[in-house]
Amino acid sequence: MSDPRLQPLFDELKKNMEAAIDNAASEFTKIRAGKAHPSMLDAVKVEYYGQLVPVSQVANVNTPDARSIAIQPWEKNMIQAIEKGIIIANLGFAPSNDGAMIRISLPPLTEDRRKEIVKKVKAEAENAKIQIRNIRKDINEAIKKAQKDGVPEDDAKTAETQVQKTTDSYIKKVDDLCALKEADLMQV
Repeated sequence: MSDPRLQPLFDELKKNMEAAIDNAASEFTKIRAGKAHPSMLDAVKVEYYGQLVPVSQVANVNTPDARSIAIQPWEKNMIQAIEKGIIIANLGFAPSNDGAMIRISLPPLTEDRRKEIVKKVKAEAENAKIQIRNIRKDINEAIKKAQKDGVPEDDAKTAETQVQKTTDSYIKKVDDLCALKEADLMQV
């Protein structure tokens, strides 16, 4: 690729595809793999002085062991609101409180539940691949537009080939992330 007008397109391509990978990795961490993790409660919103805020903004969330999550509210009167937020989020676990903190015990995953979660991981991976393919499509359209605006045809063809190679490498990264998460889930 010798035409300098195409370089910003490649910068955008890599930045957007990297963002898609980061997003997929972030979504994978939210999917329960049998081990407790504070990010499992990222979807929980709590009413705090009339506003819905993430539970992490009103309490300390940690994992004392691999099968439990402890939530220590910064204000004692937030216990009921946090408990209600967890129930509304419908994450599949029941909170219990002792008046000072909320504990969530995670039951071990059954084989059927693991397979269900693997399906969810694969669906999330497919969403990431669709996102990457859409980025490829947008960049290829921009290359065609640049060609109409004077970029030589050879440079445009070379650029499209490079876009496809980049797309393939990022799709492989998604597949690798998915395989890692799947192996983690199926491990008993």
